[in-house]
Amino acid sequence: MFADRAKIYIRSGKGGDGHVSFRRELYVPNGGPDGGDGGKGGDVIFEVDEGLNTLGDYRHKRKFKAQDGEPGGKRRCHGGNGDDIVLKVPEGTVIMEAESRKVIADMSGDNRRQVVLRGGRGGKGNMHYATATMQVPKYAQPGQPAQELEVFLELKVIADVGLVGFPNVGKSTFLSRVTNARPKIANYHFTTINPNLGVVDYQGIDGFVIADIPGLIEGASEGVGLGHEFLRHIERTRVMIHMVDGASVEGRDPIDDIYKINKELEAYNPEIAARPQVIAANKMDAVYDESESIIEKLKAEFEPKGIPVFAISAVSGKGLKELLYRVKDMLDHIEVEPITFEQEFFPEDVLVTENLPYTVEQDPEDPHIFIVEGPKIEKMLGYTNLDSEKGFAFFQKFLKEGGILDELEAAGIEEGDTVRMYGFDFDYYK
Repeated sequence: MFADRAKIYIRSGKGGDGHVSFRRELYVPNGGPDGGDGGKGGDVIFEVDEGLNTLGDYRHKRKFKAQDGEPGGKRRCHGGNGDDIVLKVPEGTVIMEAESRKVIADMSGDNRRQVVLRGGRGGKGNMHYATATMQVPKYAQPGQPAQELEVFLELKVIADVGLVGFPNVGKSTFLSRVTNARPKIANYHFTTINPNLGVVDYQGIDGFVIADIPGLIEGASEGVGLGHEFLRHIERTRVMIHMVDGASVEGRDPIDDIYKINKELEAYNPEIAARPQVIAANKMDAVYDESESIIEKLKAEFEPKGIPVFAISAVSGKGLKELLYRVKDMLDHIEVEPITFEQEFFPEDVLVTENLPYTVEQDPEDPHIFIVEGPKIEKMLGYTNLDSEKGFAFFQKFLKEGGILDELEAAGIEEGDTVRMYGFDFDYYK
């Protein structure tokens, strides 16, 4: 069964706790603190796997957890880091927060690997907390908690060309003729229930991907039938081929069919409806009465609107080369940026908005050092990668919007003073 949507629960690893211990050696009666740091929890990482084309791996298993970090040990031993968990998905998978359906990551284009949830930072052992006034610290920092999230995965097929048309007009036969795809072909009104992808390889024309989009019906844009499931697969295509039954084998009106399909596309997403189109009138080998050619009617109706019309036969191969040459030429001259979905949901934003306490204090030994501590700060630091530009920008935004900068100024901080947060030192500048 083709699976292109899945809802799963993901959890990063908890950071290991710091350790409290003291040196116990012969002839060293007052050994100092030697508790080691806890290890970092594992990240949850999504990665594109070229060998996958469905989300079937997530149909039966729905919970995925990275490994927790190990606690620190005696003699300054650092706890082991937890293993990351890497979830493989097909290219074109969009990862969304399950409830809001806001995009977290779009696994397409250059984005082949993305950390979605970061593991908790390991806690510092008591060896870090010895000071001139407190030489026997009995405190160690706990590891940062794990992040958890329910995410919705949706595969939006990546193809250069979308092949659309009402059921049973010959799309599967066409795809099997001009590409390396081998779709199931049968004479049913809902033959295709999956988008079939194929790379064009036909008489010297190659290099682009066609997706046979399952048959549209009226009301598809409103979710009638399997409308939304089908329509979302054409969001990334650059050219649309409308296939109609030129022989009207089932008594359908090809012109009316094209208007109906365009109406559904327009209702679903006007940007898709505005993309370049060509019309392929199929089954022309079954037309015997040329007195009132459907091709002439189609050309008169659509070519003045800039939509070329081709008479083809997917069975005999008539007209296929001309159609594909035109499509290839259109693709070569369309300067369209790859369609990707921008990130809308940032897991770290949600996880630090809780009303957790913190304190801002001036170091009693050095008036130019201000210490900011508390669960709110610990949690933010545990989920933020300060080494990255994006992570540091988020950190600055957190300090400003959380009111921490205001409190530092109220405490008398001046430019050039130091802000200390759990082992991190920052110079303060307005």
